[in-house]
Amino acid sequence: MITVIPLEYLLRFVYEDSPYGDVTSEAIIPEDMNAEAVIIAKQDGVIAGVEEARVLFEHFGVKVNVLKKDGEYVKKGEVIAEVKGNARAILLVERTALNIIGRMSGIATETRKLVEKVRKVNPRVKVAGTRKSLLRLIDKRAIMIGGGEPHRFSLSDAILIKDNHLALVPLEEAIKRAKEFSVYKVVEVEVENLEDAVKAAKAGADVIMLDNMKPQEIKEVIEKLRELGLRDGVKIEVSGGITPENIEEYAKLDVDVISLGYLTHSVRNFDVSLEIVKPRVSS
Repeated sequence: MITVIPLEYLLRFVYEDSPYGDVTSEAIIPEDMNAEAVIIAKQDGVIAGVEEARVLFEHFGVKVNVLKKDGEYVKKGEVIAEVKGNARAILLVERTALNIIGRMSGIATETRKLVEKVRKVNPRVKVAGTRKSLLRLIDKRAIMIGGGEPHRFSLSDAILIKDNHLALVPLEEAIKRAKEFSVYKVVEVEVENLEDAVKAAKAGADVIMLDNMKPQEIKEVIEKLRELGLRDGVKIEVSGGITPENIEEYAKLDVDVISLGYLTHSVRNFDVSLEIVKPRVSS
């Protein structure tokens, strides 16, 4: 799993939110005022992003007592963490910390639901995200906290030959070039029909992504690969058009990975809030 996201990455969100300071707090909150606050879950779900919030608060001198760790299931009304320190610092970080926890917990919660659905049908199948996100580190870590696979973090991680590559270079030639380029990189190729799946397997692809294919079509591809003695030599990933409503249909098949852009582009934020419970004047 990714360790806590680097402070430098997280700070950019704080600075984006306060490019010239928090003028409201600076105008009305005494510089030496301290406060205590709690971060509260406003719904049930898998919590994530607490460590990132802790890192941010502590950078600004605020003490954090984590009560619910990343990956734990929380119920509405439960306190996730307690914070204590300079009131201005707490208010400066508040929204950024809540945004991170909200997004990551939303993704982790939905990932956990889908992973559990799939495991009931086929424990061998992995649920993965995609690169359909600009908040890459945050979203990928959230998926892993929820029990899913991150897939590629970037274009540098693995070779994935997609339809636009194949519009420029024939499939077999593309795989040949990819294999020659590096013996260390996984070579995956995206196909949309049985014929290309067989070509990809014969050409030595490590992973074949069956894109936007219906369960029956996928079943036919796998049966053909098995008939030709090619199935055991490749991993099969299915993607495209997969939703929480139909994911179990795909899990019933002899596939290795189910990937969904849904995990990062359509999941709703988890509802979480920060509430001041005690202002304190510094002694």
